[in-house]
Amino acid sequence: AGVDVQVACLGEWGPTAKQIQDAGVAVTALGARTVRDIAVFTRLSRLLREQRIDVVLSFLIHANIAASLAQLRHHFVLHQSIQTTQIKPRWHWLAQGVASWFAQSVIVPSESVAQVARRRSFIPAAKLIVLPNAIDGSGVAPARPFAVPGRVRVGFIGRLDPIKRVADLVDALSHLPDEYELAIYGKGADEARIISRIKQRQMTARVAMKGSIDGPWQALTEMDLLALPSQAEGFGLVLIEAMAAGVPVVAANAPGIRDVVQDGENGLLVPVGNPPALAQAIERLAGDSDLREHLIKGGKLSVNERYSWEKVVDRYRCALHV
Repeated sequence: AGVDVQVACLGEWGPTAKQIQDAGVAVTALGARTVRDIAVFTRLSRLLREQRIDVVLSFLIHANIAASLAQLRHHFVLHQSIQTTQIKPRWHWLAQGVASWFAQSVIVPSESVAQVARRRSFIPAAKLIVLPNAIDGSGVAPARPFAVPGRVRVGFIGRLDPIKRVADLVDALSHLPDEYELAIYGKGADEARIISRIKQRQMTARVAMKGSIDGPWQALTEMDLLALPSQAEGFGLVLIEAMAAGVPVVAANAPGIRDVVQDGENGLLVPVGNPPALAQAIERLAGDSDLREHLIKGGKLSVNERYSWEKVVDRYRCALHV
């Protein structure tokens, strides 16, 4: 209310742009084909000038840099956002430190990201604002985990990047009985290595590579638990999506993840890079219905109390002064 919201992406038009446009928000694709396409700065400047934009919230390093450069030519209030704790590439953090000079604030989704931003980009604590990611779970059809007799369906949803350590999940499956199966939803640079690990572990019949999906909700209805073995996350949005759908979660005790998952309350945490411990937690969850119900209830409570847009949107408006 009272705010005209527009969205721009540096790259080409994609499914997320369509979803936003279908929701009634104007979207502009600036059409950068590579990170070296400097013409995107001119197109961004034109958009800001023609639409007379007052406040910009930029997400991730490339957009943060682009918005900082645009501010040299136009007057607007700039807020930036960092959404990762991933250390590499290190130049991202150095560039972010410079870009943050132009920002009134830098919004991060978790205290873990704030800590890394202070340490790696030397961003003053006073400039950092912790605002969790949020979801609209009001219309989500609840999943029915462990409703299929004789099968335990483990799922992963996310980008197939080495930082996600999806191969650990394949290794964990090799420690579990045959009724445990794994569905991997996503695409990415680590896909070939994951497929190689599946073949190496002779898990072809028990692991399904599902590819990209437009949203998580249908996939969540097809799994009994969600596993996120990442080495680092900025937040782990898929965790609260699973919680909203009533799917229990098992995740690595990593930065970003432990800001969301409280071990034994709304999920289970295991050490990073420890497939046997991951397998043990999955088997424990599958064998204990009381624990499952406790974690599902705790997950839904977390979403309702901390991660619904009803709770978060006013904090965003306050931070952006809109």
